[in-house]
Amino acid sequence: MKIDKSFNIIAMLSPKRTRFRKQHRGRMKGKSCRGNRMWVGRYALQALEPAWITARQIEAGRRAITRYARRGGKIWVRIFPDKPVTLRPTETRMGSGKGSPEYLVAVVKPGRILYEMGGVSETVARAAISIAASKMPIRSQFIRLEI
Repeated sequence: MKIDKSFNIIAMLSPKRTRFRKQHRGRMKGKSCRGNRMWVGRYALQALEPAWITARQIEAGRRAITRYARRGGKIWVRIFPDKPVTLRPTETRMGSGKGSPEYLVAVVKPGRILYEMGGVSETVARAAISIAASKMPIRSQFIRLEI
């Protein structure tokens, strides 16, 4: 964990620097056209719904997989939180501009691979990835590379 100077919060995953402090909210239309294929691992967790996944949720899932695998195999996190989300202070009147950035999210569309695993048996991978799936705010599925 490190302290990010631009956001004044403790963030697990955060970009080294950003071009702009604030971003538009955007839309999550359609399916994922990038990051939807397995890349290096044998087993993976794939998103089935669109969502914003926070840096804390990504880190919680990664820790759950690492703890269950007990230093066996390798884990790849395939998403990165690079979108700042702003929040207004509570009980603030209308106007006075956009709020300050509070946390970072990764924009995930259906089909996106969230985590990959390799170097472990399928039973270990399935159990570890199901624990990580329970940490995610969306429905997801376990997939394996067909050879």
